[in-house]
Amino acid sequence: MKAFADLLDRLVLTPSRNAKLKLLTDYLAATPDPDRGYAIAAITRDLDILSVKPAMIRALVAERVDEVLFGYSYDFVGDLAETVSLIWPAPLPPSVAVGDITHARGENGVRPATSALLSPLAGEMAAQRTEGGASAAPTLSAIVETLQQASRSDGPKLVERWLDDLDSSGRYALLKLITGGMRIGVSSRLMKQALADYGDKDVTEIEELWHGLAPPYLPLFDWLDGKAEKPENLAAAPFRPVMLANPTDLEELARYDPADYLAEWKWDGIRVQVTAERGVCRIYSRTGDDISGAFPDLLEAMEFDGAIDGELLVGHFEDGAIRTSTFSDLQQRLNRKTVPAKLQKQYPAVLRAYDLLQAGADDLRPLGFEARRERLESFVKALPKERFDLSPLVPFESWEEIAEKRNAPPDPVIEGLMLKRRDSAYVPGRPKGPWFKWKRDPYLVDAVLMYAQRGHGKRSSFYSDYTFGVWTGAADDAQLVPVGKAYFGFTDEELKQIDKFVRDNTIERFGPVRSVRAEPDHGLVLEVAFEGLNRSTRHKSGVAMRFPRISRLRWDKPPHEADRLETLEAMLGKDATA
Repeated sequence: MKAFADLLDRLVLTPSRNAKLKLLTDYLAATPDPDRGYAIAAITRDLDILSVKPAMIRALVAERVDEVLFGYSYDFVGDLAETVSLIWPAPLPPSVAVGDITHARGENGVRPATSALLSPLAGEMAAQRTEGGASAAPTLSAIVETLQQASRSDGPKLVERWLDDLDSSGRYALLKLITGGMRIGVSSRLMKQALADYGDKDVTEIEELWHGLAPPYLPLFDWLDGKAEKPENLAAAPFRPVMLANPTDLEELARYDPADYLAEWKWDGIRVQVTAERGVCRIYSRTGDDISGAFPDLLEAMEFDGAIDGELLVGHFEDGAIRTSTFSDLQQRLNRKTVPAKLQKQYPAVLRAYDLLQAGADDLRPLGFEARRERLESFVKALPKERFDLSPLVPFESWEEIAEKRNAPPDPVIEGLMLKRRDSAYVPGRPKGPWFKWKRDPYLVDAVLMYAQRGHGKRSSFYSDYTFGVWTGAADDAQLVPVGKAYFGFTDEELKQIDKFVRDNTIERFGPVRSVRAEPDHGLVLEVAFEGLNRSTRHKSGVAMRFPRISRLRWDKPPHEADRLETLEAMLGKDATA
């Protein structure tokens, strides 16, 4: 457990991608099975521990720590696992039996803390006592396997025992293991790259195997260590690593022949891969995460045998075609484990197809894009028209012509163009030259900082999440109305400057949120960049920004010169949907 705790500590404090990879590969090399497999599963969020939930951890803390003290501490730190790991009190002397532990509370009052653990598993763990009375440090695999077999009543008791036995780093690792949400800057893709580096394999091999494996991944490590052959991909409807595009501009495109490329619109949804094989249907994100559970309506319509690369959108079938909705509508469906029928009907999921990777037993990825496109057009014709359609090609003869079309797209749900070389095979990663993405220029507005909230992880001591607004109403009685939130786009030095401004200009507090002084002649103006704007009935301003981020700090600009709501309303396309 200590090695896992040390790994998390170092990953949190290591910003470099290559340095993170080195830490991960070193850990894999130094850690035995099955600990390293469970560590990977925890980091990639593929580990489910059902016997303990965050609410149970809060209940444990309430038995040991004053409620007000914990509330203030949690407010300041901003992360449950980190707060508990730091505030958890030292255990009572080992001479006191577990079943007899009592804690003073109130005026000469005593209350039993933890009764004798009833589970046989807990008994085995309790037997690991040294002569001094302290428990031997549990291994990561022992913790995971014990909790996976424990009941909901025994789970919290086990966690309490381990919290007593571990130091603050170990407690943090234990709680992150249970609650998930590592926030250590390691994506599932980065973890797979670390595995590939460790075993000197191609990361695409790891990705294609991944969904046929289960923690603690013993067959995978046998292969990576050279002890066994490559495990068979037992997963039906596997994920196929995606091909990505490079950003471009008119100056770069001038070096290429436009006749070699085909263009299509880049739709404002989420890139997915829908795969159906042997009666199994799955919807994958671009990073290989299985998100099928959030889109059962699309899943039910996948009556085909193949794999399609496309854009997941919300859309309504009207007059023989799918009319797409904004990204804010799609957000109603994202990150949900279950989706009620009412929500499915209100925000139906659809797929706009870009590419065909597999058709029956035929792997089409080695073919050129133009050939795959012809197969895709025939393939989509056989699919339900209310759920699937084809992303249309955009005809052009010169880069100047396609640049004009990029600046005036026919649909507000378009965020730019994709340019794909006619002969390009579908290869994983981001090769230079075959595919380009040419997004529309971001919108810019000047807004005034209104509220700030502490961040998480290494930002937990800073006010790093900002709500900003623009002016509305008559000039002599103008009021600020919130139009968006952002938590990136600024440097570490700028973060410190904003944090100081927030602390020096706080006028109200609402839990972890601070209301910041924002008046016509006093406040902080932020230049905000965003990708698009939609009408929204859920926001007081009536508008919702797409991907807002802080572009510049306008210390030079007085708040009364910030933009007005009318400026944003003028940016809305006439076809923007509510």
